[in-house]
Formats: sequence, C-alpha cells, structure tokens
Amino acid sequence: MTPALPRFPHGPGSRYTARAAFSRTRPNRQVRNINLAPLVQRLTERDQWLAWMLHEHRVLTTQQIARLTFPSIRTAQRRLRILYEYALLDSFRPLVQSGSSPEHYTLGPAGAAFLAAQAGCDTAELGWRPSHTGRIAYSPALGHDLGTNELLTLLAARARTTPAQLPLWLSERSCVRRWGDLVRPDAYAHWCDDGWREMPFFLEYDTGSENVARVEAKLASYAAFTAATGTRPALLFHTRTASREAALRRRLAEPARNLDLHVATASADFTTDTPWGPWWLPLHTPTRRLPLAELASRWPELSPAYRPQASDDADSALGLPVPPLPPSDQASRP
Repeated sequence: MTPALPRFPHGPGSRYTARAAFSRTRPNRQVRNINLAPLVQRLTERDQWLAWMLHEHRVLTTQQIARLTFPSIRTAQRRLRILYEYALLDSFRPLVQSGSSPEHYTLGPAGAAFLAAQAGCDTAELGWRPSHTGRIAYSPALGHDLGTNELLTLLAARARTTPAQLPLWLSERSCVRRWGDLVRPDAYAHWCDDGWREMPFFLEYDTGSENVARVEAKLASYAAFTAATGTRPALLFHTRTASREAALRRRLAEPARNLDLHVATASADFTTDTPWGPWWLPLHTPTRRLPLAELASRWPELSPAYRPQASDDADSALGLPVPPLPPSDQASRP
C-alpha cells in the first residue's frame, strides 16, 4: 500500500490525506492495449455522459454521481462498480481522520480511450495520463474541487425533480480555455428557478487558503472581463464559514462598488444541502439573504458570458460543454 501523505494543518488538503491505493482489483490494462469494440454494446448514453462529466469536472464522489443521474446510492454503486471493472472509470478513497470517505471516481484508461476516439484525438490531447487518478488523489486542491462540485451537483439535482433549471455548468478548466487571459473562476453556470429570470454567475469557491488581499485582487480581473466582453454575470463567493464570509465582505465592499460589480456571498454554514435557498447576501445594500434565483431580479443588468451554439467547436467534442444532466433526465424533467 502506498504510504499516506502528511496532513496539512489547514486549507483544502486538511480534510484529505490521499492514497492512490484501491480497495478493488481488476486486470492491469494499458490504455494503448484496450479494445474498445466490446464497450460499444455495453455502454449506455448515461455511461458515456458520465465519462464526459468526469473528463470535465475531474472527480466526483458516489453521492454526487447518484444525485445527478441515479435513483438511489445502491443503484449507483452497482453500476459504478461495473464501469470500474470495464476500466471506464478509476476510483480511490482518501484517508480521513475518522470513519470512511466515499468512493471518488475519475476517468479511467478505457474511458480516456473511448472519449479520445469520439473526439478524434489521442489521449494525450485529451489531457489524460496513466498517472491521472494518482495526481488527483494526491492533489492539495482535492477538497476545493470536491466542494465546488458539491455545490453545483446539488443545484443540478434540484433541476432533476423540480421546474428549476441548470442548463449550463462549466468547470474551471473550461473557463480557463475560454477566458483564461481575463478571469479564472472555479465554475460558470446558469441557474433559473421556477418563475424567476435566468441567473448567470461566476463562482469563486473560497476555502480560506488564500489571504483576503489576494481574493480582493481578483475583482479587477472580473471588471476587466466585463469591459472587454460587454457581458455582466454575477460574481458569487462561497466560503466555508460565516466568519470567513464576514471578513471577505468587509474587504470586498468598497472595491466592488468602485468597479461596479454585482457580488453576493454565502457560506457552508448556511447553504448546507440547499444552495439555491435564501442564503445569498448581496454585497451592497443588503437587506436580507436571498434565494439564488432572486438575485437576478435585484440585478436586471445581468447578462450571460457564454451561450452554447451549435457551431461552437463543431469539429471537436472537446470544445463543447457537457450537459449537467444526462440525456434521459434532460428529456424527462418535470
């Protein structure tokens, strides 16, 4: 077994001491030797969508995957085990101080080969390496990535069962590909709850690992983005604690006003498992915390930074956004 890494005293790595050892076994297959032909008859549309989701968002837990597309955790576990045995997915379990952590899934060697075949490229161009899962497991940004994905999968899960919609969710990597010379948010998404206008927003998922001055410096980049593109998404800061949220609000209030940015904050102390709820506090003239969708009515000037077009990167599947819900769920939404 690979020895555990030292635990960070604070920051995104404090909850996770990653190990790249797996609790399950399967044949050791090199990606170049994988025969994709048998997978053609075995993979459903949902399986293929999940592979693209893991390519887009890097790592998702069993619970996060289940809330996106399966009726129960047990059903998800059964199918994910099969996809692991196919090598479509890889998985690992980080060590935690007490109890056990859920299975964490990443794109496996057969999944990388399958997506590369669909995109008409090789796995290197896809950005996948044989060390892919180990690098994620040991990454100090693992907690940050999981926290961002937790917030967005909760929104997507609500869109499965209510008239709410999450039509677009771009990962940090997709944001960097589109706007990296201007801004590098942790996610970009469109949210619309029943009866409200669409709410386009950039998300900054703050773990407390950056000092407040560095967070403040990001505001100038978002102001430059608005000036360069003529678009105006909201900017949401989500923190781990209410005290961190209060510290950010004190530091960001004046520069955000001077830069004419629409900023709202919330913390995990409030949002828990309902991030769409009345937990978001506008940075200026705050009267009360508002539901996520209601922010759009407070800021009628908002406009989306991006809308998918059929002609976007039509020659490469790598350039297209991945739908937050699988095709079957998209078709059966209420």
